[in-house]
Amino acid sequence: MANATMPCILVVDDDHSSLSSLQDVLQQAGYLVITAQSGVEALERLTDSAPNLIITDLRMREIDGMKLLETVRKTRKDLPVIVMTAFTSMETAIEAIRNGAYDYISKPFKLDHLRMVVSRALEQAGLLKENRLLRNLVEEQSHSEVIGRSPEMVEIYKIIGRVAPLRTTVLIQGESGTGKEVIARLLYKNSGQTGPFLAVNCGALAEGLLESELFGHVKGAFTGAVANKVGIFEAAQEGTCFLDEISNTSVSLQMKLLRVLEERVITRVGSTEVIPVNARVIAATNQPLEDLVRARKFREDLFYRLKVVTVNVPPLRERRADIPLLLDFFVRRHAKATSKEIAIQASVYDFLSAYPWPGNVRELAHAVERAIALNSSGIITREDFPDQSAYAGNPGPKTSAQGTLLMSMAEKEKEYILEVLDAVHQNVSKAAEILDIDRRTLYRILERHHVALRNPQPE
Repeated sequence: MANATMPCILVVDDDHSSLSSLQDVLQQAGYLVITAQSGVEALERLTDSAPNLIITDLRMREIDGMKLLETVRKTRKDLPVIVMTAFTSMETAIEAIRNGAYDYISKPFKLDHLRMVVSRALEQAGLLKENRLLRNLVEEQSHSEVIGRSPEMVEIYKIIGRVAPLRTTVLIQGESGTGKEVIARLLYKNSGQTGPFLAVNCGALAEGLLESELFGHVKGAFTGAVANKVGIFEAAQEGTCFLDEISNTSVSLQMKLLRVLEERVITRVGSTEVIPVNARVIAATNQPLEDLVRARKFREDLFYRLKVVTVNVPPLRERRADIPLLLDFFVRRHAKATSKEIAIQASVYDFLSAYPWPGNVRELAHAVERAIALNSSGIITREDFPDQSAYAGNPGPKTSAQGTLLMSMAEKEKEYILEVLDAVHQNVSKAAEILDIDRRTLYRILERHHVALRNPQPE
C-alpha cells in the first residue's frame, strides 16, 4: 500500500531506460514510485497497491497505454492518468485526453513541466477524494446527531475525511452536549480499523478505578482485585481508545497517559510487565486545555502530544443554521420510536433557532423527546417546549429606534441561566438538570459570566 503521507505514482513504460530515468526524477521530487514494464504488469500492480497517479507510455506491446487508460477509467474513475508520447504521435495523445487522461507529457520531457503536471494531477486527485469523502460524510450525517451543513460543520467533515484513515492522535474540544463522542465515532467508522472503539469517561470514575479501567490490573493488585483485568488500551488493539473529559485526570495519571502516547506501552496496576499497545487515541474535553496548562493543572507535554490534530466543535448557538436540520432529525427519530405521526408547526423552527441552547445538541434532543412524549395532537408547537417558551417570554429590554435592543448570545445565555437558578432557589443540581448539563459545566458557565450564587440552597 502507498504511504499515507507520500503520494505514490505508478510509472508504466516498456523502455527500461526511460522508465528508470523517470523513476529517479520522481523519487528525487519526493514521491514514492512503483514501476511496471507492460500494461499487463501495470494492472497487476493496481491489484496489490493503491497509487495516487499513473504515468504511462502510450505505445507498448500487448496492452498499450490507451487500453490501460480505458481499464482504469472503468475501475478507478478518480485515479488520474498522465500519458507519455513522442512528438510524432500527438494525435494519439489528444485522443487520450478525450478518453479521460488528465494530461500528456512529450518525450523527451522537460523536468519543470513534468513536475508541474504531476503536482497539478495529484492536487486535483486529492480534491476529488476530499469532495467524495465530504459528500459521504454529509450524507452519513443525515442519520447522525452531528448533522449540519453550516460552514463550521462542513469544516469538521473535511477534517474527519483527511484524518480518519491515519493513526494520528486527535483532540476534540467543545462544550458539553456538542457531540464530541459522536465525532470520535465518526473518525473511527471512517478509519478502516479492525479493532473495537472503546470509550471511557475520565470524569465519571475515581482515580483508582479510572487507572484500572485504562491500564487493567493483576489479581491481588488491590482489595477486590480477585482476577486479572484487561484495560481498554489493551482491549482496543487495532482500534480506537476514546478518552472523554480528559481534563479531569490527575497529574499523576497524565504522566502514565503520556507514556502510552510516547512509547506505545502500558503496565497493568500491580504489575511490572510492559505490554505493547497500538490503539489510536482520541481525547475530548469541555474545558480549554491551554487554560489548564497555564494553571498547572494539566501537563504541557501531554497537551502537545494530544493536540496533533484538534477538532473544535462549535456550540449550537454558533451554528444556528443547523437547528432546523437537527430538529427534523430528532422529530423523525423519536416519532419512529413512539410510532407517532408528527408534524412541526412552521413557527417552531424560528422559535427554537432563537433559543441559546446552553445544553447544546443534547438539550435539543431531550427537548424534542419530551415534546413528542407529551404531545397528543400530532402537531409540535412552541407550547410543547415550556422551558424554551419561558425564555422567549422574557427576551430582555427593548429600546433603540426600532424598539429592540439586540442582546449578545452570551447575555441571553446568562439571563436564561439566572432565571432558572432563581426558579429553583439557587439549587445548582436542579438547575443543571433543567438545563440538561452537568453541575461542573454549570459552574464553569457561571464563572465565565462572573456570576456568584445568592444564598445557594443545600444540594
